[in-house]
Amino acid sequence: MNNTIDIGRKDVLWNYAATFLQIGAGVILLPFILRMFPQETVAVWTIFTTIIAIAGLLDFGFNPSFARNVSYVVSGVKELKTTGYNIVENHNGEIDYSLFKGLINAMRWFYARAATLLFILLATAGTYYMYAVLKTYSGSHTEVYIAWALLVAINSYSLYTSYYDSLMQGKGLIKRSKQIHIAGQSVYLIATVALILLRFNLIAIVSAQALSIIIRRILAYRTVYTAAFNRRLHSVKAHPAKDIIRVVYPNAMKLGLNNFAGFFVQRSLALIGALFFSLNEMASYGITMQITGVISSIATVYFFTYLPKVAQQRIQNDDTGIKRHYLKSSLLMLSTFFALGLFFVFEGEWALHLIKSQTPLLSKSCIVIILVTALHDAHVSIAANTVLTKNEIPYLNTSLFTAAFTLILFFIFASFTHWGVASIIIAPLVATLFHWYWMLGVVKELKIRKGDVYYTFQNIKIFSKHI
Repeated sequence: MNNTIDIGRKDVLWNYAATFLQIGAGVILLPFILRMFPQETVAVWTIFTTIIAIAGLLDFGFNPSFARNVSYVVSGVKELKTTGYNIVENHNGEIDYSLFKGLINAMRWFYARAATLLFILLATAGTYYMYAVLKTYSGSHTEVYIAWALLVAINSYSLYTSYYDSLMQGKGLIKRSKQIHIAGQSVYLIATVALILLRFNLIAIVSAQALSIIIRRILAYRTVYTAAFNRRLHSVKAHPAKDIIRVVYPNAMKLGLNNFAGFFVQRSLALIGALFFSLNEMASYGITMQITGVISSIATVYFFTYLPKVAQQRIQNDDTGIKRHYLKSSLLMLSTFFALGLFFVFEGEWALHLIKSQTPLLSKSCIVIILVTALHDAHVSIAANTVLTKNEIPYLNTSLFTAAFTLILFFIFASFTHWGVASIIIAPLVATLFHWYWMLGVVKELKIRKGDVYYTFQNIKIFSKHI
């Protein structure tokens, strides 16, 4: 195995397909859930989904950090560093399998402990919380507890085996990763619909999730741990796992804090907003934000598909390749936001009316503000992740400041203005403007000129073989 990370048009196509299926699955399942579940059961299901989202925070930034270091090792580095990276002069050099084996052991070490912590928290505090919630629940408590037990077990298992994702992403197996995701998502969709129709309710959703995760992990294991790969690993002595953890830990923790800050602001704004505004307004805010999130995900698919390749270009000192990817990703992101954003603003209500939604969108002016904020955030994400390939996270303090400033602005706007629900939209827009620095920093570092932008625009091809 050499040190080439090969990513091309098929990887992009499969990534788009996986993204659309993820969106489509929600659209298909929601009518079944709303039609077949009693309102109380829908509320419990909402609690389940929130807990799953919070459980993901226990990764605390290690998954992308591990994936980035896998890319470094696959690209030929012989030593991992806490910050920065080593330039690899020999682009065709062999992989240091001792270091690779140690990195895998480090991932197992970390995720075994994270999964154990998750299991203990959900089995104790989580179960007590469910007990308190179910005091006024008129449905079958036994059904909820069975579903809850399955949820605790399968999400703990999923967290433990999530290092498969890091391995696949780091090795550049994007197409195969998305094929596996599509297979698992398809199984989840079919199994959920079938079991809901058989009146299994909550157990249906959690059982389908369990089946999907198990299938995805089996396929991922077989993809990563080929016979040749296993032979190479078994033939070497692993680099000490704890040494690698000490190297990865500082940046992973910074990234985790950064992600937590963003997650906290998003969730807290929705929760606190319910204290200031009516539930109808918050429902419109919620659905508007969900649709905007879909647009943002589609707009950044191209960038994140090629991110492992960018990490390799970084250690190969290929600034031209990084510049080309950054500009192409930014232009595609802007084009996607422009096209889908226009449709959302002018035809969004028509689309919701078509599916007989009882919840309207926010006003067009509010939608425009949300789209501008999301566009800015997406561009910042591209810039920040480009910086991250240098194995540096210099933007943590800015992220923490932005999170705190957003909440302060929201309380000021909500308490002393008559903007209504617009307060919850304008606050993050004003606060995130401080992130312009990272976009400017990337532009300066890559020495991007107007001519580079024009050339990229003239020659842009979404599904070209290489970035």
